[in-house]
Amino acid sequence: MRSICVFCGANFNGDPVLKEAVGLLAEVMVNKNITLIFGGGKVGVMGIIADAVLQRGGKAIGVIPGFLMDKEVGYTGLTEMHIVANMHQRKQLMNDLCDGVIMLPGGFGTLEEFFEVLTWLQLGLHQHPIGVLNVNGFYDNLLKQMDVMVEQRFLKPVNRKLVITSADAIELVNLMENVKIEPDDVWFKDRNLT
Repeated sequence: MRSICVFCGANFNGDPVLKEAVGLLAEVMVNKNITLIFGGGKVGVMGIIADAVLQRGGKAIGVIPGFLMDKEVGYTGLTEMHIVANMHQRKQLMNDLCDGVIMLPGGFGTLEEFFEVLTWLQLGLHQHPIGVLNVNGFYDNLLKQMDVMVEQRFLKPVNRKLVITSADAIELVNLMENVKIEPDDVWFKDRNLT
């Protein structure tokens, strides 16, 4: 992987364990010469990951809609900054620029970005591995809900396996680099979910 898109919050809850995990992810990315693609903001977890990558000599590319430049305090001094018209263009360009996606803790926007590109993967619109850095069990309940979706036959097990999860940044990136992407497109095949 040459680049990873990181979806994360424009807020930070002050958790030192999260800050340490973000720093380790940045270190892994820089050591592997992986460029950071992110939402372009200087605030919250977005700012922390960009700071950590740049401080270690890595590359960071931001993608931000013009209307969020002030709200998310657009990060200056990046390797590249792309200003786009809207949120959809933001996600599309971030996806186009990356070879993989990692979700860090965040709010509604983080989940929305993650699930859209995950759906695109399920539909065969890209082949990027998608990971969740599950720091301190932040996403335990969300991951359990995905298991419930399988149990209730709204999600095929093979598509549930598209979400690569680890609490350790080194392990997560290694898993993503070695995964074989095999979505099962439920929309154009037999609707039997067994």
